[in-house]
Amino acid sequence: MGEPGFWNDQQEAAQISSEHARVQRRLERYERLRREYDDAKELLAMDGDMAAEIETSLTPLEGELERLQEDALFSGEYDGGDAVVTIQSDAGGTDAQDFTEMLLRMYLRWAADRNFKTEVLEASPGEEAGLKSTTFTIEGENAYGILKAERGKHRLVRLSPFDQAHRRHTSFAQVIPSPLLSDDAEIEVDDADIRVDTYRASGAGGQHVNKTDSAVRITHLPTGIVVSVQNERSQSSNKATALKILRSRLAEQAEEERDAELAKERGDVNMGFGGNAIRSYVLHPYQLVKDHRTEHEVGNTQGVLDGDLDGFVQAYLLAKAAGRVL
Repeated sequence: MGEPGFWNDQQEAAQISSEHARVQRRLERYERLRREYDDAKELLAMDGDMAAEIETSLTPLEGELERLQEDALFSGEYDGGDAVVTIQSDAGGTDAQDFTEMLLRMYLRWAADRNFKTEVLEASPGEEAGLKSTTFTIEGENAYGILKAERGKHRLVRLSPFDQAHRRHTSFAQVIPSPLLSDDAEIEVDDADIRVDTYRASGAGGQHVNKTDSAVRITHLPTGIVVSVQNERSQSSNKATALKILRSRLAEQAEEERDAELAKERGDVNMGFGGNAIRSYVLHPYQLVKDHRTEHEVGNTQGVLDGDLDGFVQAYLLAKAAGRVL
């Protein structure tokens, strides 16, 4: 950054400056944790009777250390940046649509606990309950790198509140995280490859109430990817946001294809998007959330659905760093 002419290329300089700030924050966190650990170690040497209090004071440090270790596991091109996430209801009818809304709530609460910024861009209500699909952004350090752990099909098993006989139902929803690309990203979309439809937004009210009659749906014809946005007041703003999300989805698809090619070379079984469920949320006949890629499981299903996802994320990132999962 001190080189003469550094700012001649504004785009590259901005990227380097952003990376410098990110690494500087990581270094400062490490140095602060090291100081606090050394202080605790010195205090214990001076007064062994304070062991219990010192152990309690180290608990938040352990949590921060886990986050710092998590940071070291990111190596992808977009891992350090923001994310845009689409959740689509899959097999299971109304239960799947209700599950889609449950997952949206889970991720929004998880993001709030991490002090990430979120914005729901689109939420298409189901006929009876829940959501057919929803798209939202999460802004925060390593947001995309973290949320890649959630890519794939999620499975819910419960006694259906929509079944008059109250029988057990299994339903599915797809979670599709993509990197939220900047406006100057290199991925181009040819106008000839897209179909743009506009429609009057309609919603179920409450937090998903639609504020505009200028919703935009863009279909990318070569891939079949569909993006809908309806949160802005102007049609042009919705179209610009939809195009940005489409470019992000195309970047995510390219990453997934590279992962699939690597899996083919290694002889791995792909349990990601379009395959088997990556995680099951069983609410009946017992309570268990289990990730089928890492075998990490939690009995407190309500806690997970309330946003306690870090254990699953860390188990996946460690398994991926060790080459055990994609």
